[in-house]
Amino acid sequence: MLKKGKKEEKQRSILEEEQMQSPFRTIIKNLCENKIAMGSAFVFIVIFLMCFILPIWFKQDMNYQDPTQKNIGPGFSFLSVPKELNGNVKAIGVGPTFGVGIDNDGVVYEWGSLTDRLKQIPADMGKVEDIAVGQDHVLAVNDEGKVFTWGFNRMNLNRIPAEVQNKKVKSIAAGYQVSIAVLEDGSIVKWGNENTVDIVASRAKDENVKLVKTNIQTGLALTEDGKLLPLAKRATAFDAIPDEIQGKVQDFVLTDKTALALLDDGTIVCWGGNDYHIKDIPEGVEGHAVSLAAGRNHAVALLDDGTAVAWGGNNNKQAKLPSGLKNIVSISSKYYQNYAIDADGNVTTWGLKGYLFGTDNLGRSVALRILKGGQMTMTVGFVSVIISLIIGIIVGGISGYYAGKIDIVLMRIAEVVGSLPFIPLALILSALIGNKVSEVGRIVMIMVILGILSWPGVAGIVRAQVLAERQKEFVTAAKALGVRERNIIFRHIVPNVMTIIIVNATLAFATCMLTESGLSFLGFGVGEPIPSWGNMLNNCRSSEVISQFWWRWVFPSIALALCTISINLFGDGLRKAVDPKSSER
Repeated sequence: MLKKGKKEEKQRSILEEEQMQSPFRTIIKNLCENKIAMGSAFVFIVIFLMCFILPIWFKQDMNYQDPTQKNIGPGFSFLSVPKELNGNVKAIGVGPTFGVGIDNDGVVYEWGSLTDRLKQIPADMGKVEDIAVGQDHVLAVNDEGKVFTWGFNRMNLNRIPAEVQNKKVKSIAAGYQVSIAVLEDGSIVKWGNENTVDIVASRAKDENVKLVKTNIQTGLALTEDGKLLPLAKRATAFDAIPDEIQGKVQDFVLTDKTALALLDDGTIVCWGGNDYHIKDIPEGVEGHAVSLAAGRNHAVALLDDGTAVAWGGNNNKQAKLPSGLKNIVSISSKYYQNYAIDADGNVTTWGLKGYLFGTDNLGRSVALRILKGGQMTMTVGFVSVIISLIIGIIVGGISGYYAGKIDIVLMRIAEVVGSLPFIPLALILSALIGNKVSEVGRIVMIMVILGILSWPGVAGIVRAQVLAERQKEFVTAAKALGVRERNIIFRHIVPNVMTIIIVNATLAFATCMLTESGLSFLGFGVGEPIPSWGNMLNNCRSSEVISQFWWRWVFPSIALALCTISINLFGDGLRKAVDPKSSER
């Protein structure tokens, strides 16, 4: 009897709880029981938080471009030095996305993101003594002074000049589609693309050159007696070599905008631009530096105690040295990668390892642009929905409450607006005034157009619900109490139909996102350099991109698809939770 009584008591408590449960709690309960809807909500929340929170830490300038990093596939192999080389390394050359090293036996190793031609290492080089790496080719010299090259093979880059063949080579250098050899007599021979890096070998005529170093613009030559020589045909900031350092230079490096020279007393002198505060030499470097290395916007100094110091740009952690770095004998740096070789031949790396989702045709990270593009696409969709909701609720509420002639007039206006072909109208407006406003104004225009042309559907739903609610007792009671009609509409009736409005807004949000993406894909929405998922896909319309650079369109498509599908599934689940009988129809 006791057990039966407890069972009946438990059943009664459940019935009592069901009777006390509010409609809102019932909706929440029904929604939580829908695993597809809750899973979709989780996916959307994750995407939303990633797009709006991660860019706080992972920043990227909207106008950023880097031609050395364009169309790079996903991966983190830039600094993956082979195990066979570690502990036996002699020298390392650095490319934009790869590295090339030689061991003490003269064997060549490669790693990173390599083209097919870069993988074709000549088999007859013998013992390699020195290497130089350009944008997409490699230059090597063996123990007999013979020069070899592989990789990019256009612009005569793969043809060793007759002046270099059968002659002893002192040092080599490689730049963007250009190769340079310094012969034993101190003369310079250059070959490759004459129109890329501004270097004129004759500028160092009759000088005993020791070595040449280049950046993306030009190069400088260092003579055996410690003098620096500009090699550019046109005047550059690198030509302003301070007179007081001539004859004292032991080493030098070039970033994109700045030249740094190491003097025989261990001090460093800089000239040119000061981007990324590259001229601000860190404390403890002056008087203790023994060699220099540099990338596009950072510099590294090897000190006399076997430690190193890096400074300048740090957007890819290229200026953040690993802890415990000591007993260093040489450092190789270029672009955004760094390699430090210690006395035992071990290699320590830091800098750019690669890109999660690859890069686009301007060298911008696809992952970062997906995050920023998600911000823009979701913001446009959200604001557009808010505008359409405000207009739709006002028009639908007034139309449904007053009915009669007001209802006829407002609904005919809604039908006219709803019949307008949205995309052609948006294209025409964008073509007419799109170039006359700023990019921010263009985005605002898109949001307003989307909102203004999307309200008829909301108005129809609100009107239907208000027509059903206005005959109920609480409306009659409000009228009897003298409540103003606008308050009856917007403070009493509309809150009772808000669940239906929320469901409609959720589904409309996904539609507005797709519409914005469609406009941007057609080139009439959000424009460069501001990213959106639509204009990211707009840049991938060529067959070359689709077939060769798949990551540029696959990842933005996945992000857009996941976001819109998850919103639609959640909206559908919310609709079923509000009206459980809808699933039976």
